[in-house]
Amino acid sequence: MKEFELINRYFKGRGITRRDVNLGIGDDCALVTVPQNCQLAITTDTLVAGIHFFADIEPRALGHRALAVNLSDLAAMGAEPTWLSIALTLPSIDEQWIEEFTEGMHEIAEYFNVQIIGGDTTQGPLSITVCAKGTVPEGTALCRNGAKVGDWIFVTGPLGDAGLAIEARKQGLKIEPEHHKQIKHRFNFPTPRVAAGQVLRGLASSAIDVSDGLLADLGHILAMSQVSATVNIENIPTSDAMKDTLDFEQQLPFILNYGDDYELIYTVPDSNKSMLDIKLRQYGVEATCIGQIKSGDGQIELLHQGEKFTFAHPGFEHFSKELS
Repeated sequence: MKEFELINRYFKGRGITRRDVNLGIGDDCALVTVPQNCQLAITTDTLVAGIHFFADIEPRALGHRALAVNLSDLAAMGAEPTWLSIALTLPSIDEQWIEEFTEGMHEIAEYFNVQIIGGDTTQGPLSITVCAKGTVPEGTALCRNGAKVGDWIFVTGPLGDAGLAIEARKQGLKIEPEHHKQIKHRFNFPTPRVAAGQVLRGLASSAIDVSDGLLADLGHILAMSQVSATVNIENIPTSDAMKDTLDFEQQLPFILNYGDDYELIYTVPDSNKSMLDIKLRQYGVEATCIGQIKSGDGQIELLHQGEKFTFAHPGFEHFSKELS
């Protein structure tokens, strides 16, 4: 199968067709119309076999995951996802694999009303690069530099499950079958918090998605906002799988460092705290307050039962963690 045949069979004419796409797959460039009084949000991520996913991952899960991690970036900015471009590098043409992979992509794209408008295919080691675009009303995008002293720090859901799924496979951790199924699904099929991100507009002061770990990602907000924070470790939400598998000390690297959960961390002024909680619950999101912004220059003070707690593990590094 040649490149253009692959594109025509698995990409062109599949999925939704948005009215704001003037020209999609098939030309040198796609043409889209950006709504008036909106800004264009653009993000790009590359997923490489053995680094960001296990090489034997189910292709449908990989298709979902490749899009989800990009949609999560748009969610963190409060943007509405609109268009996607995909560069796919394949070792060889396996039609059954490609069919399942693209099925996973089209499923999540249709769910979030996103159209795949172009990209590229080539031969080489398995990797997927996605460029996701979205729109956000002018001046309302959530950025990392808006946190203020006194703001409360929230997270939209449990942390650590993706890391637990990875280490369960690498280290052979003993996990109950129902728990193992749940954490594996959270790693393979992450849910970008798109609706929550749009609710945060105008109410949250900053936001970021948890891709590299709570400490690392919260640290980005603190550095950009030139503030510090206190985090109450016992308030960080965790799943039943995490609680039933590991004790408190064993959980810490997963909930503080591991990442890949794609929940949102965001900061909220005290005056907006109650209103935002009500609005998020309408979308089934029960956000948890885990700390508060303080004055300072980027430090994170961890507290456990009101006492200072020392944790020295670094965050996720894209060039150091391999999956095998």
